[in-house]
This record gives sequence, C-alpha cells and structure tokens, in this order.
Amino acid sequence: METRFRLRLYFGDRLTFGPGKADLLTQIDALGSIAAAGRAMGMSYKRAWSLVEDMNGGFMAALVVSTRGGPAGGGARLTEAGRAVLDHYRRLEAIVEREGAVEIAAIEAGLRDMSGGK
Repeated sequence: METRFRLRLYFGDRLTFGPGKADLLTQIDALGSIAAAGRAMGMSYKRAWSLVEDMNGGFMAALVVSTRGGPAGGGARLTEAGRAVLDHYRRLEAIVEREGAVEIAAIEAGLRDMSGGK
C-alpha cells in the first residue's frame, strides 16, 4: 500500500495554496502556456486561468505573467516571485515528508488490513 500526503496551506480566508496550484505552476514553467498546462492536468482553460488569477491576486507580486496570442503566439512564464513560492512550497513538502515519516508510519501501522477490498 502506498501512503502519501497532500500539503495545503490556508492563508485565512484569502487564499489557499496546495498541490493543485503548485502542479499548475510547474506545468506552466515546463510548457510556457496556461492553456497547455491546464490541458496537461486535465483542467479546462477557464479553470487554469481562474487559478492563476487567484494566485496573482493573492500575492503582492504576480506569480505568472502572460502574453496574448497572435501571429507570434502567446505564452506564460513564472515570475521570480512565482518561482520562489513554488520552490518554498516544494521544499516544505520535502521537509514534512522527511520529518513526518515516523509519525506517518505509526499511523499507517494502526490501519486495518483492507487487502480484500473492504
């Protein structure tokens, strides 16, 4: 059985930041496009844009900047702030996973055997 965790940060009622937004930033960085990043994640263009707008509005500096399409094509990239937020989040994930391994194993050890599908 694989045990995994998902880290989600809640900044009051203003903003959440978790694996979905982090993965979207990662895909935007890799693909250079909000639309392509959304498609790669099985997400609509509207949803991907909504998440980017949410992140850009929640931080003092935009995390993603985009250029409109046209003859040369559009695109998107992470800003320095976007890269910093993503890097901090990924490091925090690694710390929690590493430092919490004993506790995760202890919780896992108390699970009932569900190999029969029940």
